[in-house]
Amino acid sequence: MGITKRSKWVIALGILLSLFLVAAIIGWWLYRMAVGPNFTPSDKVYIYVDERKDFDDLCSQLTDSAACSNPGSFRWLANRLHYPEAMRTGRYAVEPEMSNLDLLNRLRRGQQTATRITFNNIRFLEDLTRRLDEQLMLSSEDLLNRLADPAYCDSLGFDLETIRCLFIPNTYEVYWNISPDALLTRMKREYDAFWTDERRKKAESIGLTPTEVAILASIVEEETAVADEFPVVAGLYINRLHRGMLLQADPTVKYAVGDFMLQRILYVHLEVDSPYNTYIYPGLPPGPLRIPSIQGLNAVLNYAKHNYLYMVAKEDFSGRHNFASTLREHNNNANRYRQELNRRNIR
Repeated sequence: MGITKRSKWVIALGILLSLFLVAAIIGWWLYRMAVGPNFTPSDKVYIYVDERKDFDDLCSQLTDSAACSNPGSFRWLANRLHYPEAMRTGRYAVEPEMSNLDLLNRLRRGQQTATRITFNNIRFLEDLTRRLDEQLMLSSEDLLNRLADPAYCDSLGFDLETIRCLFIPNTYEVYWNISPDALLTRMKREYDAFWTDERRKKAESIGLTPTEVAILASIVEEETAVADEFPVVAGLYINRLHRGMLLQADPTVKYAVGDFMLQRILYVHLEVDSPYNTYIYPGLPPGPLRIPSIQGLNAVLNYAKHNYLYMVAKEDFSGRHNFASTLREHNNNANRYRQELNRRNIR
């Protein structure tokens, strides 16, 4: 018996309902794939989009660090949105329960999260640029090339010897993909902010420029690791400067020799011909021995007022020093220290 007209309508309606149901299921699946949670880290994590790496690396980060439940769905949606061809570098946050669409919108718009960089206890530019390379996308080579360029240093107000004075050790918030030029411009702003009118007036009253304060602070910090001695040591060297005496600072000899691990300064070391050797050349050396800390800079600006002209390490090897106003007193202190060096067989 043939199919009635009514039966045809029922069949057609059934087919339509089936198609609608399939479409609804597919639509729901696509919706869930786009806006449903796909990242379930226990806490906020960060991923890094680096110009030296590709989309596959990003996907690996999401799987390894962001607890991506369905990597395939992220790849599928990213490709539909043409994200792999338009990746923007940066450091991006991935929160618990985040969806593919939310993360991709963040990545496509470049809505990155700033990072904090810290540098302290650094002697050489190579150490500084390496430390920054570890914390940022920039390369140490690119940064070092700028800091080795006389014209570039001059544009910041320094020369090749004094450029380390630009950096004020602290914690700074910057974007992970900051360029070397932008970073150095930021450091110049921080330098200018540190050197307030009040600090500049203090430096002037001592007879020093901000750069000279930094150079002296670097000597102070190499001379003693005991923070409460900083202002005392600073006052001692300022006394010598004001009297026109050679600084005769042992750390400058170590710098000239190129060996900060020297435990005993010998006469052969004192004869090294270098503008950094303050046993030979008067005044301050042409540049800092290290990047001085804020505490060291402030110790010079607020140096202790006293009559000390000499210092030598205490014979108990505590890291502290004996200070003296006269050469006779200093020689007595120095003899005790030398005797202890000999007793410990330190040559």
